[in-house]
Amino acid sequence: MQYFDPESFKDIEIAPGFTAHFVHTGNMTFSYWTINAGAELPGHFHPHEQVVNMIEGKFELTVDAETKILTPGAVVIVPPNATHSGKAITDCRILDVFHPVREDYRR
Repeated sequence: MQYFDPESFKDIEIAPGFTAHFVHTGNMTFSYWTINAGAELPGHFHPHEQVVNMIEGKFELTVDAETKILTPGAVVIVPPNATHSGKAITDCRILDVFHPVREDYRR
């Protein structure tokens, strides 16, 4: 078993208005995001499969030119190499799960 003490997490700003702390397993990365209202993430892609879990707030997510407004409880699967972008309509909390591990998020 691996235990992660919440007091040990360090939030890192990845893009303006997007901060997160990360948990890495042997095969996945869990990104716990706090996003400020109005913050935007430009279009990008990566080789990882991504599962977006909306926890709090309202977030506009565009994946391959299809846009959805996410509210708490929404789940979206972003396929590997799909271009995606987003904008926080309100303050948000999102849990993203990536497979395989996001080595670029290791700190």
